[in-house]
Amino acid sequence: MTDDEITRWLAGRAVPLDEPAPFRAALDGVRLAGLGEATHGSAEFFSLRRRLTELLVRELGFTTLAIEASAAAARAVDDHVRTGRGDARQVVAGLGFWTLDTAEMLAVVEWLREHNRTAERPVRFAGVDPQHPGAALRSLREHLGGAADELLDPLDVLARSRWGRDEPLGPEVEAAARRLAEHVDGHGPEEAREAARVVGQAADLSCRPFTHADPELTLGAARDRHMAENTSLLLAEPGAKVVLWAHNGHIGKGAIGGAATMGRHLADEHGAAYYALGALFGSGGFRAVPRSRLRRRPRFLRFGAQEDRLTTRTFRVPSAGTPLAVETRLAAACAADHLVDLRGGERPAAVAEWLAGTARFRSFGAVAGRLTASLAFKPVVPGEEFDGLAFVHTVTASTPLP
Repeated sequence: MTDDEITRWLAGRAVPLDEPAPFRAALDGVRLAGLGEATHGSAEFFSLRRRLTELLVRELGFTTLAIEASAAAARAVDDHVRTGRGDARQVVAGLGFWTLDTAEMLAVVEWLREHNRTAERPVRFAGVDPQHPGAALRSLREHLGGAADELLDPLDVLARSRWGRDEPLGPEVEAAARRLAEHVDGHGPEEAREAARVVGQAADLSCRPFTHADPELTLGAARDRHMAENTSLLLAEPGAKVVLWAHNGHIGKGAIGGAATMGRHLADEHGAAYYALGALFGSGGFRAVPRSRLRRRPRFLRFGAQEDRLTTRTFRVPSAGTPLAVETRLAAACAADHLVDLRGGERPAAVAEWLAGTARFRSFGAVAGRLTASLAFKPVVPGEEFDGLAFVHTVTASTPLP
């Protein structure tokens, strides 16, 4: 296997990000486009995905932007982008994650609102994560009348409990969520069904441990399964086509800790109609919570707690510098930021071997270590876990909103 042969193949398929229109052909027949990110805290991943989302909406008729964000809190964002009600800054803050409380995310919401002013079919905004169910609980209190206190008082803990910082909740919470679901199924009102479903998912997560001998019984496994379920429900609307923003670890069609990812569930359900695009970078900066903070507060571990947004710092890493890294090959293939479709076409033996083999790529979530960030790689089988790759040579830290 020669590096040159793989590099030439990648170079021949590279589409510059500045002119992504030729990439449209790779997405023909796709109803669900997953757009990933290698970090939660880099500005360029927001702008990359916005550019591709504009293409998907304008050229391919995509109808919904779904994000790894609170399903309950995102309803206020959806209301704003479709009707103009509310304040853009406030609804972004309401999503509850420091990772999204950024100038870059605010620009996305403002773009959606401007697009929808004249759109024949307004683009919806949706969250797919069961976290932060407070808005769903408040909505249920408005709709359940006299039954609200009895049904919801045992579930109010879900608005305060933070998985990873608190111990898992007990079976009484799961039982209360079942009673809520049974009541809404039997008595309505219809407006309460979606909120009750999200609260049930949040209860399921809050009662699970982070680690377990069976990976499928962990909180993480349930979270990816619920996010996939919520995404698939968005496709049930006639003519719906969904662009989904989430971390590469969720978008990819592999496993995390031995449990199937959201992308794996979506690929199993939707087949080739699901396209997983991983987004990688060469070098630069990103925001994350320092791992040292976790050592001082070992019970804190959360995707993006709003109350902890000020504890983030900017981490900087150099170019990967190893031929085993997918980023090294992509950097050599094209001097510009670019996209590469991994589906179809002729594959020389060396390329097929590389796509089916185990490589490495960078992956940062909400937490990073100051001394280990430059060495943080995870295994990946490029051709099995992703249908395409986006590459940005240099990234910078996202911009927190004041």
